[in-house]
Amino acid sequence: MTQDRMPRSTVPAVLLMMVLCAVVLFGTAGRDDIVEFWCWIAVLATVSVISLLVVDPDLVRERARPGGKPLPPRYWLVALLFLVHLGVAGLDRGRLHWSDNIPAWLRAVALLLFASAWVPFVWAMHANRFFSSAVRIQRERGFVRHPGYATALVAVLTSGVALGSWLSAVIGWIGVPILLWRTWFEDRMLRAELPGYAEYAARVPSRLLPGVW
Repeated sequence: MTQDRMPRSTVPAVLLMMVLCAVVLFGTAGRDDIVEFWCWIAVLATVSVISLLVVDPDLVRERARPGGKPLPPRYWLVALLFLVHLGVAGLDRGRLHWSDNIPAWLRAVALLLFASAWVPFVWAMHANRFFSSAVRIQRERGFVRHPGYATALVAVLTSGVALGSWLSAVIGWIGVPILLWRTWFEDRMLRAELPGYAEYAARVPSRLLPGVW
């Protein structure tokens, strides 16, 4: 495999992810006529296709196997939380109707924000070929800081609302402290191990929100 070619497993993995999301959402809902679900999947599918076209294939390999190693179990726990988030949205909207009273206008705004959040996220992966899925010093690849966490935070906050379920939104919001912890942990590691990072952080003090943190 040459370094400039996309891994052969990438496209099937992306298709599998899209199918899995659709199966979980519509399977738990017991119906396939929920417009917000189709819009949500369309956003994710569009983002995935664009990512395949613009992201460095070497970064794709790095994100799938950081440093050539399998993702640790905690990443699969996050994936499980994501599926629970979708499953609860399906159950809530299609069967139980516990908290599916989100106004249509708010669902539309959340979907717009959810879609918009992926634009800088994909741009960060395109511009920053060191945007690994794992927190590590990539001495063999170099390092460039990126705004991915801030945009991921917006997606986490809006996903459940866009799907039309407050309960699903609350489950998704569990990802907020996870993202904040990862940002803090990575920042501490970089200050300790990456030469020049402390000086850079002094010039750019905000981690996620300018003037806040």
